[in-house]
Amino acid sequence: MSAVKGSDAAKAAVAVGVVLAGAAVVFTGFLWFCCRVYVPAGMMAIVTAKTGRELPPGAILAEPGEKGVQRIPLAEGRHFLNPINNDWRIVPAQTVGVGQVAVVTSKTGKELAPGEILAADSASKGVWRDVLGPGTYRFNPEGYDVKTMDAISIPIGYVGVVTSQTGRPASAGAFAKPGEKGVMEKVLQPGLYYVNSRAYQIDVVEIGMNQVSIVGQSGTVVLTKGQLANVNGALRELQENTLARQIERRDDYVKSNRDSGILSQAEASSLNMSQKTLGKSAAPQAQKRKAPGRVETMHERPVKPTVPDNVAFGMNQFVQFPSSDGFSIMLDMTVEFELLPENIARIFMLYGDLPAVVSKIILPQILSVSRMKGSDYKARDFIDGGGREKFQKDMTAELVRILGEKRILVRNAIVRHVEVPEDILMPIRQASVAKEKDLTNKTERETAKKQAELNTENAMVVQLTKETEQETQKIVATIAANQRKEVAEIMADTALRTAEINLEAAKIRAEIGRVSGEAAVKAKFLVDNEAALGAKRRADVFKNPGTLADLTFAGSLNPDLSVRVLHSGEGTLWTDLKGAALALPGKKDGAAQ
Repeated sequence: MSAVKGSDAAKAAVAVGVVLAGAAVVFTGFLWFCCRVYVPAGMMAIVTAKTGRELPPGAILAEPGEKGVQRIPLAEGRHFLNPINNDWRIVPAQTVGVGQVAVVTSKTGKELAPGEILAADSASKGVWRDVLGPGTYRFNPEGYDVKTMDAISIPIGYVGVVTSQTGRPASAGAFAKPGEKGVMEKVLQPGLYYVNSRAYQIDVVEIGMNQVSIVGQSGTVVLTKGQLANVNGALRELQENTLARQIERRDDYVKSNRDSGILSQAEASSLNMSQKTLGKSAAPQAQKRKAPGRVETMHERPVKPTVPDNVAFGMNQFVQFPSSDGFSIMLDMTVEFELLPENIARIFMLYGDLPAVVSKIILPQILSVSRMKGSDYKARDFIDGGGREKFQKDMTAELVRILGEKRILVRNAIVRHVEVPEDILMPIRQASVAKEKDLTNKTERETAKKQAELNTENAMVVQLTKETEQETQKIVATIAANQRKEVAEIMADTALRTAEINLEAAKIRAEIGRVSGEAAVKAKFLVDNEAALGAKRRADVFKNPGTLADLTFAGSLNPDLSVRVLHSGEGTLWTDLKGAALALPGKKDGAAQ
């Protein structure tokens, strides 16, 4: 009985195991095939929970445990969600490319304070003050609107004037401080800046030398210094975009002030000056807008035309004033002015961008000063070079003084052309021509006179040259004769001196011969005398004269001769002389006997 029960229990356990294994397989299959969510790289998953707590009033994004669109998207990778309780969709993540910024607008959070346009922090509703730099971000598009735009790239030769667009208004005539609205004192130097265009407006203004050229009745043309070339293509493109936005603002200013005498870019090109006169085209085309919903990388952006070296805009104002004698005078002039970086912010705060500075300050002062100074001169003075130069110096000095007080440095004011009425120009011109002809005739007469004097001087030079040549030849011949005479005298004197020296030498040689002869005779006498004395003394030594004779005989013998006395046997005369032979001097052993 117990065995049967044990078998049933084992079968039940096996059945339970099989059921559990089947359930595990089914659950795993359900989890893998139905709940698995794969998010590719560069994408994100927006999850909507079908169950959970209801959202608080006014909320549009749900936190974990709440019903609705979840605030935090799922990042790339593998996730598992219950399809019964959740829905999801895969969308691209927000990508901010190099040289771009992203401005985030939150649709949820705390409401802004009255008068505020920027959110204080990320928990507030509205446009965030801080921008997103290059990178990849995951913001739920249901609650956040992310817009990308180009960063501000300020080229070399420009500075950026910063205008804060939020906060309480700054005091009149004062720069905006942190938290205030208005123009800020510190300008941005050339470089790349990630700025929120909703919080700050950056106006790119030229620094350095610029020109205002006033051309007769045609109007006024302003040429600005161009930027320096940059080797970085991507950075140059950002600079072009920045300058294009600034040109758009200037176009808006020109169009809005058409009635005050400022013309638009298109109207400027219709003046009596071609674009070749200006040097470059007035402005590049406005930047093309990107298609919504797609972020372009730096390499995908189309290449726009290069920003021109000179940006020009025209005005319909020109210099015209009456002279002191009642004639209408029109001038063509060019004024070169310079804006220093330390003065740009104040000039912009007081007057505005470059077109406003020209139209409100520079051009009115040019017109006023030229009219004020020009009315002191007669029409004839503007035709005469000296009078026009004096007028130019007076006008330049006055412009330097007046515009210098407004921190605009005038470097030069040049009067290029003066138009005077024909009824006075013709007589003055005829008088000038007659005067010039008279001066020409006088000059020709003076020239002929000078030519005659020159010819006379040339003849005198030729005559003096010939006289000099003859005198030179005479001097050369005299010098040569003197040299030959001196050489002959030197040679004769030398021969005389040589003969005298030879005579003295002969006398010396004769004296030497005489002295030598006397010395030889005396020497022979002395030698012979001494030899005789020696012989006498030798004879005195030997008392027997025969001994001396024998010795003399022996001394005269050949030195090589050897004499010996030999024993010839007993009983002879020489028996007793054995061994007593006289040895005479002779050669060494082996010599002849």
